[in-house]
Amino acid sequence: MLPCRFDSQITFLYFKDLAEAAFFFEDILKLELVDDQGAAKIYRLCGNAFIGIVDEKEGHCRAQEKNAVLITIVAEKVQEWYDYLVSRGVPMETPVQRPESFPVECFFFKGPGGYEFEIQRFLKEETARQFS
Repeated sequence: MLPCRFDSQITFLYFKDLAEAAFFFEDILKLELVDDQGAAKIYRLCGNAFIGIVDEKEGHCRAQEKNAVLITIVAEKVQEWYDYLVSRGVPMETPVQRPESFPVECFFFKGPGGYEFEIQRFLKEETARQFS
């Protein structure tokens, strides 16, 4: 039996340039900064889902030249997000697409520190309900 249930979730990403990452999350994605610890900052994605950014010199992990992490953010208006990010100069990896192998609408882009991001919408209604 588990000792308790989980309350929330934070994904921490590690950066060589914390200021560049903070600009991206605050000024481009417009995420709410909920905790500024100096060498680490935590932003609310939605509800109890958070993303944290950490100065690699102070954190548990080190930034990597190539990251094998994909940060997927679920949103209803995929095309509007695409257009907005393009207007802000964010480097796109793909246009908005509907891959044959997955029932989603999505696009991929490069974030700071070499991290890969995806914004997607689930096309199956029962799946979309699980993530809204």
